[in-house]
Amino acid sequence: MKKSLIIVESPAKAKTINKFLGKDFEVMASVGHIKDLPKSSLGVDIDADFTPCYETIKGKAKVISGLVKAGKEAGAVYLAPDPDREGEAIAWHIKETLEGKDGKKIFRVLFNEITERAVKEAMAHPGQIDRNKVDAQQARRILDRLVGYQVSPLLWDKVRRGLSAGRVQSVAVRIICEREREIQGFTPREYWSIEAAFDGQPAVHDGFTARLSKKDGKKIEINIAEEAHAIVADLKGAEYKVAEVEKKERKRNPLPPFITSTLQQEAARKLSFTSKKTMMFAQNLYEGVELAEEGPVGLITYMRTDSPRLAAEAMDAARKFIKGKYGDEYLPAKPNVYRGKKSAQEAHEAIRPTDLKYTPEYVKNHLTKDQWRLYELIWKRFMASQMSPAVIDQTSAAIAARNYIFQATGAVMKFPGFTAVYEEGKDEGGEEEEGKLPPLNPGQKLDSPGVTPRQHFTQPPPRFTEATIVKELEEKGIGRPSTYSAILSTIQEREYVTKEKGRLAPTELGFLVTGLLVESFPKILDVEFTAHMEEELDGVEEGKIPWLGVMREFYGPFKESLERAKQGMKKVKGTEVPTEIVCEKCNSPMVIKWGKKGKFLACSGWPECKNTSDFTTDEKGHVQAVEKVVETGEKCPNCGKPMSVKSGRYGRFLACSDYPTCKTTKPFSTGVPCPEDGCGGALLERRTKRGRVFYGCSNYPKCKYATWDNPKKD
Repeated sequence: MKKSLIIVESPAKAKTINKFLGKDFEVMASVGHIKDLPKSSLGVDIDADFTPCYETIKGKAKVISGLVKAGKEAGAVYLAPDPDREGEAIAWHIKETLEGKDGKKIFRVLFNEITERAVKEAMAHPGQIDRNKVDAQQARRILDRLVGYQVSPLLWDKVRRGLSAGRVQSVAVRIICEREREIQGFTPREYWSIEAAFDGQPAVHDGFTARLSKKDGKKIEINIAEEAHAIVADLKGAEYKVAEVEKKERKRNPLPPFITSTLQQEAARKLSFTSKKTMMFAQNLYEGVELAEEGPVGLITYMRTDSPRLAAEAMDAARKFIKGKYGDEYLPAKPNVYRGKKSAQEAHEAIRPTDLKYTPEYVKNHLTKDQWRLYELIWKRFMASQMSPAVIDQTSAAIAARNYIFQATGAVMKFPGFTAVYEEGKDEGGEEEEGKLPPLNPGQKLDSPGVTPRQHFTQPPPRFTEATIVKELEEKGIGRPSTYSAILSTIQEREYVTKEKGRLAPTELGFLVTGLLVESFPKILDVEFTAHMEEELDGVEEGKIPWLGVMREFYGPFKESLERAKQGMKKVKGTEVPTEIVCEKCNSPMVIKWGKKGKFLACSGWPECKNTSDFTTDEKGHVQAVEKVVETGEKCPNCGKPMSVKSGRYGRFLACSDYPTCKTTKPFSTGVPCPEDGCGGALLERRTKRGRVFYGCSNYPKCKYATWDNPKKD
């Protein structure tokens, strides 16, 4: 009897599946896509109804020949790439490659989780490739190719070579740029608050504070110091009495289990993972990790999903676990059911553990530290989603002093519910935690408050983090679960966006390219239009809209904008922007020019004066020259010119002042001898990969002396 062939896209996935099936099956991996549009040309015949010209991906010929050979020898072929549009396209290309070989039966199987039960269930009910999914993936791929390969050459001509544009990525950069403009244009507004601090009673309760909220029964706003100090003076010697106490019970419901976007957001908040890192580890956990004698085990369900739905058996298993570990009070009367938004693919489940016997403690020694941290996060969120609400006793007290009212609030956890397992992380600007209040009764007098005025200034909106930009993209309908990670990676790799202290800031290049694209392609860079295109692609997947209709709707206006842009887009290459900065060598004005790595300051007296400098812009966008490099008195060992102190990605270093003619560099020396006996080296300033400064011997690796402490030169 001939074996059946199962083809997946990942070797790790193949290894996990292989252990569930007997000797009658052979499992092979395509290692991702086997065909794609060519890199060297557009690859789309626009005049022939956008016909794509797929070709074999470089390096995949050997893989394909192996699949074809195995397919010829197999009794049946089962295509089992991931259960999404991308996986469907991989399956389609494999089917086209194998089809016609001995009239073989080719089936499509979908694994939402890589477990024995799920794999055998899927194999028992095979289906066919979903052509609607394939069309949706193909439409997205062609749309992105048309924008990327037709707009990018414009940027090469108008700005510099090597730049690129993306249909969705460019919109993401626009959102980040617009936030930065908001920050730059923000004018802080002064305001004041007044707090009264009330004494506690030893061994009974701590003190607490209340904030001034009303004067003469009306909400109060204090805008200047004089107003604040006048109120403080007016309150001097006042009697403070509890006017009103309101107590109420409040419930906090558990959050749904993770979908792709919320997993990326929470991993960014709690674990400081990038979206790319989160998805890489999630892929590992889905495809299977080695659990000693058990072999490879798929620990979570499929990680690209926008549906919070849970299978009935998963909810039942969670309820049994919760009852056994936490007790009946932590178990709601009925399972908690969650519904996704309208566009969610309800065929998929949320991201959850595949089997509750694999607790975080059980698998900890078999996973890397980061794999385990992500798995623990997924486990706890899933478990909490099936638990009872937290119950909080909330107290609000109004405290009267003359014609003023102070407000104090406090909360006490009455029953922890799901919070015994999981608390969601918070973004900047989230709600403040409420403290506790002592027992208070109407008419009660309060002792000796100290009244403190505090000055505040309104703050600009914060820059996006990876967590908040994913949330923003999701809310605006830009991209889909499978694309967020790629969007964030791409815009940073293209140097349109950089990460500063964990926050996303547009570069000068990002501002420039975004400005040019918005001016020339207002519709393509429009957030609402991009969201509309995502809805259209969803319609293609659901079989409601023909993919060619989407292509025609998009390409007509795009082509018109493209032709106009070729003539009308501003040419930045070779242009100069005057500044108020004066050249320190010849007193001529400095101008901003564009080079291979972006903008720089250059003397307007070029070529007679070749002085250049880096520059920065402050929060208001004003240009400031970067402080000049410092000469050290040390000579370049190669050309004899002075060496200068410069700053780079990994800290200070010495570089020849005749750069770029001479590119000699050396580590920055403190001038302090190495303390190791007989070494003779000097301590150099270095940085770890995380940017922390340390000092190591110049004779490394012979001498491995290093210290975190800054050595002092005698």
